[in-house]
Amino acid sequence: MPDYKAPLRDIRFVRDELLGYEAHYQSMPACQDATPDMVNAILEEGAKFCEQVIAPLNRTGDIEGCTWSESGVKTPSGFKLAYQQYVEGGWPSLSHDVNHGGQGLPESLGLVLSELVGEANWSWGMYPGLSHGAMNTIAEHGTADQKHTYLTKLVTGEWTGTMCLTESHCGTDLGMLRTKAEPQADGSYKVSGTKIFISAGEHDMAENIVHIVLARLPDAPEGTKGISLFIVPKFMANEDGTAGARNAVSCGSLEHKMGIHGNATCVMNFDGATGYLIGPANKGLNCMFTFMNTARLGTALQGLAHAEIGFQGGLQYARDRLQMRSLTGPKAPDKAADPIIVHPDVRRMLLTMKAFAEGSRAMVYFTAKQVDIVKYSENEADKKAADGLLAFLTPIAKAFMTEVGFESANHGVQIYGGHGFIAEWGMEQNVRDSRISMLYEGTTGIQALDLLGRKVLQTQGEALKSFTKIVHKFCQTNEANDAVKEFVAPLAALNKEWGELTMKVGMAAMKDREEVGAASVDFLMYSGYVCLAYFWADMARLAAEKLAAGTDEEAFYTAKLQTARFYFQRILPRTRGLVVTMVSGASNLMDMKEENFALGY
Repeated sequence: MPDYKAPLRDIRFVRDELLGYEAHYQSMPACQDATPDMVNAILEEGAKFCEQVIAPLNRTGDIEGCTWSESGVKTPSGFKLAYQQYVEGGWPSLSHDVNHGGQGLPESLGLVLSELVGEANWSWGMYPGLSHGAMNTIAEHGTADQKHTYLTKLVTGEWTGTMCLTESHCGTDLGMLRTKAEPQADGSYKVSGTKIFISAGEHDMAENIVHIVLARLPDAPEGTKGISLFIVPKFMANEDGTAGARNAVSCGSLEHKMGIHGNATCVMNFDGATGYLIGPANKGLNCMFTFMNTARLGTALQGLAHAEIGFQGGLQYARDRLQMRSLTGPKAPDKAADPIIVHPDVRRMLLTMKAFAEGSRAMVYFTAKQVDIVKYSENEADKKAADGLLAFLTPIAKAFMTEVGFESANHGVQIYGGHGFIAEWGMEQNVRDSRISMLYEGTTGIQALDLLGRKVLQTQGEALKSFTKIVHKFCQTNEANDAVKEFVAPLAALNKEWGELTMKVGMAAMKDREEVGAASVDFLMYSGYVCLAYFWADMARLAAEKLAAGTDEEAFYTAKLQTARFYFQRILPRTRGLVVTMVSGASNLMDMKEENFALGY
């Protein structure tokens, strides 16, 4: 299995040079403690922890998996000790409120650590990762007592958190859930029901687990309007803040999964468990979206992580593996054959992974800036603008980045040839681990409906304009810049087409609502490719400026320009096929009678 190396140079390029994070932090009083020296120290130490402590456990977690017993769930060897080191290092508290034991650093800085952890060992990273959503939900909607009791322990990492939504008969359609919450005389509730697919639902890494659970009150309206949200701890909290008596919640079994074996994915039974209402009654779904939006950006990072791991593994192998000679003559005449990196098709796969990993990093870090602005800015106009951008970009980041992350993971296997299919090289694990990313926190299809139906069409295109205006301004500013003319002209054309396609799909949807669902995934993927085109054009602009000014990192910036050129010439043309399918209409999907699908059997 290839050794993981944190991509700190590229992270610094995106944060410091492209997106101007230093000025970004200094523009908001709440973020001014994130000085360059502090940020660099966190990046260096975080990289060291990920490379040396949790990356070596990645293969162990895949082989051993988690084990269930009546007394609890045991995580793979080394996971618990690594988590103790993580807590002792203060990593869980990095970007949380100082009033609850956090370090008060920006959300976007915590996201960088999440990227490094996810690349090093996604299964391990899910244990603390789920806690972030629980913390944000309690911080946003919890009472003062709930924050004191649960948030302080979650922030330190002594306790972890989960989100409990899914039931066996309903996945995305949460209006069908059956878990009940009966009110008690003391103000608590007895929660009863079974939840499935609960990541990190039971484990031995922390002394307590705080479940955030969706359930129905006895008099709740039908559907999504009758859902409430509850805090249900594994162990009841004592008055001194310690974990006390065991609550009536348990793991009935572990799911047998395609990947992420090192993370416990649990069937959770709530047998009259004591719970506490969080937020208003029957408004649980609204409150849960605080958790869901956090998780969606976290899942976008998973797409980035698998692209990065596929690229790192593929590059290392392509440099070492000898096979055949270059078509233009031997490149390593002293060896039996040339390294496979000389072959055009191997370079196609490497450049695809590199373009997706580095482009996705730019997009998700840009999105993280909007998270900071919404949370910390004192300028209401800026907050409103950032909130609109965040709403628009989140479903694209989640769905597009996981789709291309999975594609990249597959390229990683392909570069290895037959060895890629063998477990010891780690590439097939990367594929298996990445496959879930397109399913949880809302499938690609659900994200696409959210993007096209809710975010774009229901706002009459205003959400789309929040981003296309940025692209338009960039193109206007750089239209006479000869160094990036090859990127600016096609980007401007796509930006214009984006709005035209939205109008065309919207007009069709006015006649037939099925047109939205029929076009949505193609629209989302088109949107993702155009978003990455903007970020690659901007990275090319910056690289050209650095090269023109003179730099001792000529190779680094030249590679940026060359990767941008590859993206525009080899990947961006995929939008042409998406345009055709997007506007082809719903009839080619909906006209076939249901019984005709099975003809031929």
